[in-house]
Amino acid sequence: MVGQGQERAIGIDLGTTYSCVAAWQHDRVEIIPNDQGNRTTPSYVAFTDSARLIGDAAKNQAKLSPTNIVFDSKRLVGRKFSDPTVQNDMILWPFKVIPDPTNKPVIVVTYKGEEKQFSAEEISSMVLTKMKDIAEAYLGSTVKNAVVTVPAYFNDSQRQATKDAGTIAGLNVMRIINEPTAAAIAYGLDKTAITFGEKNVLIFDLGGGTFDVSLVTIEWGAIEVKAITGDTHLGGQDFDNRMVNHLIEELKRKHDKDISRNSRAIRRLKTACERAKRTLSSTSQTTIEIESLIDGIDFSSTISRAKFDELNMDLFRKCVEQVEMCLQDGKVEKSSVHEIVLVGGSSRIPKVQQLLQELFNGKELCKSINPDEAVAYGAAVQSAMLSGEGSGRVRELVLLDVTPLSLGTDVYGDVMSVIVPRNTTIPTRREKGFTTVSDDQTSVDVKVYEGERSKASANNLLGQFLLQDIPAAPKGVAKINVCFHIDDNGIMNVSAEDEGTGVKNKITITNDKGRLSKEEIEKMIRDANKYKREDEEHKMNVEAKHALEDYAYNTRNAIRCAANIGAGDKMKMEDALESLAQWLELNELAGADDFKDKMKELERICNPITAKMYSASASGAGPSIEEVD
Repeated sequence: MVGQGQERAIGIDLGTTYSCVAAWQHDRVEIIPNDQGNRTTPSYVAFTDSARLIGDAAKNQAKLSPTNIVFDSKRLVGRKFSDPTVQNDMILWPFKVIPDPTNKPVIVVTYKGEEKQFSAEEISSMVLTKMKDIAEAYLGSTVKNAVVTVPAYFNDSQRQATKDAGTIAGLNVMRIINEPTAAAIAYGLDKTAITFGEKNVLIFDLGGGTFDVSLVTIEWGAIEVKAITGDTHLGGQDFDNRMVNHLIEELKRKHDKDISRNSRAIRRLKTACERAKRTLSSTSQTTIEIESLIDGIDFSSTISRAKFDELNMDLFRKCVEQVEMCLQDGKVEKSSVHEIVLVGGSSRIPKVQQLLQELFNGKELCKSINPDEAVAYGAAVQSAMLSGEGSGRVRELVLLDVTPLSLGTDVYGDVMSVIVPRNTTIPTRREKGFTTVSDDQTSVDVKVYEGERSKASANNLLGQFLLQDIPAAPKGVAKINVCFHIDDNGIMNVSAEDEGTGVKNKITITNDKGRLSKEEIEKMIRDANKYKREDEEHKMNVEAKHALEDYAYNTRNAIRCAANIGAGDKMKMEDALESLAQWLELNELAGADDFKDKMKELERICNPITAKMYSASASGAGPSIEEVD
């Protein structure tokens, strides 16, 4: 049951390629199917001349208008346009991405005949809105609260951007948690009842766009994250792209055709490669066949599992290297790992499983939890914990997460002074003392960095502020205390104080590094509500049109099959139906009211005639049975 005064809460796995939503109900987690009956939903948004589509409907549009189908928004969230990873990805995206005045990436599409620009947060918010709608339809109640997952190696900017996307979608994001941590919760809840003593579990999470490894210790319901490593730009999409590039080169050799700048051909090829990748997880080879790929050429190529492995071997080995780093950070030997849990759709790739098994000397991999649903499952458990739902098993779970990156400030000589080492348990509060480096220095510029480089400027600058009005004194006299406070979401506040005078300044890492301002978020919320109203209006228009077409179709069938209707009445109805057909051809995008008016107009003509028809049929048929004396 929901705690008193609390609202329903859900868990959302906001994935790069697919998203999943779950909720605690009937004393267990339920993965919620979408309107197509699928338990995962493509993280796609399509913009057409008449509507905005999200999920399966959007992905189905990919072949028709690839430049207006947006995906991979997660790879843009919290990044700069000039980021090398963004520049590399843009080569394979059919949609257009441009920089805004602050160097943030902006997605450009054509919607209802007009050019529109959307930030990555807005696109992500549309996917979150879809997941919210799916949950509300299933649960039969309004949903306001959610736990949303992010890759473990998402930096502070990307976490805050994800939280902003939730706000735009009308959700109160109760907690941002790491994807492998959510998977550990799913595993931990399943194993809590039978876990005796300490158990080291390695969560290997290889998804569509990101890769994370977490080493956790589970003991009597307490889940403690020991170490996390990973790569926010490594996953199934990259494996697909390797195959796409290989086939582009093959097409050049065989047919002397270059499709690298043909967005529609690239989209069709990528869809075929994604399908082939999945097939190769269960067979040794598959054939990719695409009719009329370019200039009428039917393209066909056979890809073996060995060739797929060869194309991606460096990426597969990179995954294994991250696992070794995670074990080193957690100070745990391979032999001390009790379970290796596979999470994420790409963890099904046989070569990845083989390399992982070889690293652990042939140890069997744990496949007891669904790799596509585990993250949403864990997020739902966390939402139940925070909202007061759930049974005793849920309330007994204790989660101790960690920071994915070291956090600190720069000191003289551009040196990174780490205040919060990576893999520190959160929430946490850490302080460190500093002093001035020159005589009569009255201010200090405090820069906040995250990263592992010893050179501060080589790390990721999150924000900075100035501590002023320090009393003039010889260098080394002033005592300045810098404090980092990190909350449960991994988002931090930084303050600096001169101990002698109590002069203090602080920063909440909010709008630096391209984050959204409060005003921008409010504007995007207004836009989201406007688009939602437009979507609902489109749905009503479509339903009204279908109702009119169904009525016309059924009426036409009825009069053509009827023997007891006069020739004049039949001609009158046929003329009305033919007139309607012509009107529909010219008014496909009419509004619901127009379709309803046409329905009434048609009913005025047809209903009296069909009423006579059914009346005559009923009176002439006689009783179907009669009593026998």
